[in-house]
Amino acid sequence: MEIKTINDLEEKYDLELEKVLGEIRSAKAKLVLLQFPDGLKTYATSVVDFLEEKTNGKVRFLIWLGSCYGACDTPVLGKELEEKIDLVVQFGHNELMPSF
Repeated sequence: MEIKTINDLEEKYDLELEKVLGEIRSAKAKLVLLQFPDGLKTYATSVVDFLEEKTNGKVRFLIWLGSCYGACDTPVLGKELEEKIDLVVQFGHNELMPSF
């Protein structure tokens, strides 16, 4: 299956993007850091485009391009940037294995 759209991506991986949107609303986040494992990084900009559209451009997103080896592997950003980020969303493979 070739992934061309966010719908194709959601068919292959359950990214729980509606849940992510709920967390963004709940936290009243304005700056969100998204962290992806290597296998999902190629889809990061598609996820950001979707989230930006759903938040009407009122939320800014950063993509962490460093390593991500699990939930305990949180980015080290430096105090100044960490203070500006309202929410960190970490995507992973555990529940996101493709269904064939």
